[in-house]
Amino acid sequence: MKLTIPEATRPKMKDYGIQEKVEGMLTWDWVREQLEQSKNYWVSTTRPNGNPHAAPVWGILLDDCIYWGTGDTSRKNRNLLNNPHVVLHSESGWDVVIVEGIVEKVTERADFERVAPLYATKYATHGYEPTADELAQGLMYRVIPHVVMAWKETSFPNTATRWEFM
Repeated sequence: MKLTIPEATRPKMKDYGIQEKVEGMLTWDWVREQLEQSKNYWVSTTRPNGNPHAAPVWGILLDDCIYWGTGDTSRKNRNLLNNPHVVLHSESGWDVVIVEGIVEKVTERADFERVAPLYATKYATHGYEPTADELAQGLMYRVIPHVVMAWKETSFPNTATRWEFM
């Protein structure tokens, strides 16, 4: 799956001083770099009763989607079975990337074969080097972005940038 990256625009954040000018907007390459460097991502889901739930996960960026795993009985998974919409945030509050999207369950062997070496490279120092077979035995999702917002806190609102995939 390869996404077509839309043109960058400014976020719709009334009263935050965001101007319409293009100068200062971030690039999609900057977003990719932040998502690739993050070791942890915060995933927010919605419980069946409407209450929010957030939890950190490990994951990797592949083809501009974030892949991550969870357990069958985890709160995240139970929430996603009811509502596949998520908000995923990179670990940094200074170099911000927020992904709003929908999850798809990863089931294709080819996907596990592409994801496993990226996980192994990223998390080897933490003792996690899964094989494609090991990943296929678990539960893995990919987040398909619908809206991505990003900014550098040190130069907000000048760097506030938005990409809308819908």
